[in-house]
Amino acid sequence: MSSQRPNILFLMSDQHRPDVAGFQGDDVVRTPVLDELARTGVVFNNAYTPAPICIPARQSMAAGQLPRTCGCEVFGEDLAPGHMTFARRLSQYGYATVACGKLHHNGTDQMGGWTRRIGDGMNVRHDFIEGRELAAFRDLPLATEHKWSQAKEVKRAGIGQGPSTNGADAYTLTGALRFVENFFADPYYDRATPTRPLLLMVSFVRPHVPFLTTHEKFTYYMNRVRPYVDERAFDHPFLGSGEVTPGDDVSEREIRRATAAYYGMVEELDEDYGKVLAALEHVGQDLEDWTIIYTSDHGEMLGEHRLWEKTKFFEGSVKVPLIIRTPGGANAERRVEENVNLCDLFATICDLADVPVVDGLDSRSLVPLLNGDSSGWNNETISHYGGTHLGHEDHFDRYDNLMIKRDHLKYQYYGSGMPEVLFDLLENPEETINFADDPRHADSLADFRKRRDELGYGPKAHADYRNAGY
Repeated sequence: MSSQRPNILFLMSDQHRPDVAGFQGDDVVRTPVLDELARTGVVFNNAYTPAPICIPARQSMAAGQLPRTCGCEVFGEDLAPGHMTFARRLSQYGYATVACGKLHHNGTDQMGGWTRRIGDGMNVRHDFIEGRELAAFRDLPLATEHKWSQAKEVKRAGIGQGPSTNGADAYTLTGALRFVENFFADPYYDRATPTRPLLLMVSFVRPHVPFLTTHEKFTYYMNRVRPYVDERAFDHPFLGSGEVTPGDDVSEREIRRATAAYYGMVEELDEDYGKVLAALEHVGQDLEDWTIIYTSDHGEMLGEHRLWEKTKFFEGSVKVPLIIRTPGGANAERRVEENVNLCDLFATICDLADVPVVDGLDSRSLVPLLNGDSSGWNNETISHYGGTHLGHEDHFDRYDNLMIKRDHLKYQYYGSGMPEVLFDLLENPEETINFADDPRHADSLADFRKRRDELGYGPKAHADYRNAGY
């Protein structure tokens, strides 16, 4: 084990559509901080979330395991107390592991393996209260919804400060800046420990709904954005569900306003990351010595296919931005086209920190891809959507949706009652055509169905599923 283990800065957002970034070719949004990380690091052009919804995505990433492996398949569930996470693993090998901001734990293990947590959002749901008396909860007016309908979110978007801006994210930023000063300088008690390796996560809620931004940013983007206003819904019982129809549910002007506010929130996010980097430099840290990671838990449909938010296996929802910059920028300006997953970050972080990984992961180290070596890479990525928790434990709207992507083909299974979907992203990157019945893809479809069975889905699901088998 190396005695010079790198400090790691893990930057994370919530609901950042991967193509709304300057480094991915968007010439409207202003993201200079992320663009510079991309210029000096490696950009993964095909990074995917293990679940296109917040909680399963975040817990799967932390555990390095797919939702079915780690037992966190549904919004509202959480990892079992003491479950192994990459933060817990690094802390076992001497790292100070500090999380500022959103982790989205609902259970009693609010630390999730981190040795220190800073920020808002540490709450145990009523479902997880140990020894609770069910009868006492049955008649309580427990809040189950924290958002408006998608149409109302679009209508209410514009200028202002939402709960993520002046609440959670402001708290996160203040806490992160204060921690950096104390950890590396500690001007009052001289207990700074700058020689101890550090894993620091700064996790913001933006650009999650509600879409509200500053007056300056809103007016800047209002007449520059190119909103999705001429979209058609996809003909599928699930992929086409939940549409917000331009002209009926919302006006084209309201779509433009929501898009402008979303862009403004992405720029705000970028500015706050710049403040964290500046704080590190202020206390004498050379960022060239740091490993820096940026990603998001899932994307945002932003009106594409008449859809908003997430839960779908369209690229706008299931794909995520991912940048990894290693010390010295040795792999600067590299683009990786292979399919990767947020679950892969567990093994990657351990590899970069020279910490042994644990068994039973659905995680593959991305370090070979960082170094330009794709030989032997299993060019597969998997995502699962397990439904939405709508209230008490007996009111689950459960889905069992699965996506498997290999190379440019993206297969989706929605249970026996809905059609399978196969997208060919080379032939139809717009994702408007279902190729499942195309005879040219018959062999690929058979292979996807076999893999689906191995993963514990479908009519021939393997009952002995344990993990992805990587």
